[in-house]
Amino acid sequence: MYKVLLVDDEILDLKGMQTFIPWEELGMEVVAAVSSGFAASELLEGQPVDILVTDVHMPNMSGLELARKALDTNEKLKIIFVSGYQDFHYVKQALYLNACSYVLKPMDDNELIESLKKLRDELDEQRKRQETEQQYRRMVPLIKNEYLVQLLEGVLNSEALEVLLEEYKLNETNWPVRVVIAERDDWKIKRGAEDVMDEAKMSGVFWNTLSSVCRRLGIQQYCRLNDKRLGLLLESAVKPEYLHEVLSREFAETPAPVTVTLGVGDQVTGVLFLKESYRQAKAALDYKMFNGKGSIIHYQQAQTARMKDVQNLDIQLDSLFEAMTNYDLVRIHDELHKLYGLAVTMRSKYTIQNFTIFLLMKLDAYLQKMNEDLFQLLNIDIHSLDVVLQYETIGEIHAWLQYQVYELSEILHSKKQKKNWKLVRDIVNDVKQRLHENISLKDIAEQYSFSPNYLGQIFKEEMNTNFSDYITTLRMEKAGDLLLHTNLKVYEIANMIGYRYLPYFSRQFKDYYAKTPLEYRRKL
Repeated sequence: MYKVLLVDDEILDLKGMQTFIPWEELGMEVVAAVSSGFAASELLEGQPVDILVTDVHMPNMSGLELARKALDTNEKLKIIFVSGYQDFHYVKQALYLNACSYVLKPMDDNELIESLKKLRDELDEQRKRQETEQQYRRMVPLIKNEYLVQLLEGVLNSEALEVLLEEYKLNETNWPVRVVIAERDDWKIKRGAEDVMDEAKMSGVFWNTLSSVCRRLGIQQYCRLNDKRLGLLLESAVKPEYLHEVLSREFAETPAPVTVTLGVGDQVTGVLFLKESYRQAKAALDYKMFNGKGSIIHYQQAQTARMKDVQNLDIQLDSLFEAMTNYDLVRIHDELHKLYGLAVTMRSKYTIQNFTIFLLMKLDAYLQKMNEDLFQLLNIDIHSLDVVLQYETIGEIHAWLQYQVYELSEILHSKKQKKNWKLVRDIVNDVKQRLHENISLKDIAEQYSFSPNYLGQIFKEEMNTNFSDYITTLRMEKAGDLLLHTNLKVYEIANMIGYRYLPYFSRQFKDYYAKTPLEYRRKL
């Protein structure tokens, strides 16, 4: 609803405008109707008004004076002048004040209504433009972020690059520039503790602090890579070590237990080379398992031989997690043996310990995707991982972790069995109530939101028979019971257990009992 203020020193005209104009149909609301310019001026200062309808000739403060004062406060105010004076002098001043309309007295209601409709259309169009501009302003950071990500990944097209250079001021960059990735490390959170900050608040502290530091250090170009990583284009005026120092100090003063690791690529001298610096920064972050969290890692400082092993690590971890989920203890043993074969090359007690903690954190992240929690499943606190620091040999650490993974695999297998048995039990109870229907595995799978193949596999594992054979068995047992204990006709019994074609029912009954339904009833 647009807000309208009516001003006229002639009370009858004022009441007439209030009463006979269909304000609600016009999408408008009369916020007040006053008889003097002074009263109108006070109202305009106290509340928002979109349209002012005022008499021109009023005592003490004329409508023209009121309009001038109102426009000083709100230049977007729409004004309709009403006057019984046809003197061109008033019309000329009204036009000078950008009056939207000039209605002569005695007023024709339709003329005023048409003027109001025109204003409403103008205000609607103005509002649409404002909404479009607001949406654009909201989209600008998102578009810039996406373009920067594409630039770093080397997939940005030439048109988008032009936008980055011109509209988003990338052409004002002082080269050389290096790509730095700031990654949040938060695995030291005490799970279950009362003072734990939830993920949303943790994320808020992280991003707000990073944005604040970037603005303070004059870092203009940065983009959000994922929920825990920010990519920055760092000019030579700001050293990576200084950035790390400032970030460490800022995060130490926040209530969130956050540390940040920086991966630093080499300096490059042009836009098209940023992709390589970005690749190096990501590769440097992979080295965090050796350097530890909260550190700054330069690509050139990373040892190339180890980096190759790190890049293959995710593949090995996936194999380990798959073996654990499938309760394959032999394969768990083999995959852990491969992982610690990699760890042997580290030649450092600290890095081996750090590597083990890293494996546990990756394992926890994997379990989180299954709605499971590593520390709850093992009934340990994260500080219990200090036990890793007490071992003196890699063999001892390896054996400790192998025991934990075996136990996790057994717990998951047990939970899976219980979960599957409950599911199958519910399905069986449901099917027994619906034997009269034409039930199929596809129907049941849709009901329980599974694929038919997967549900059929679970059913067979738990019941040692496939779904269709089990349904046939239930139907035949029900048919035999009804033949013995009721006087129902054979075709009635067939219909009651879901058979619409009597010969097919008789054939299946004979296959199951080695007798026809009538022979079965007569003999027993």
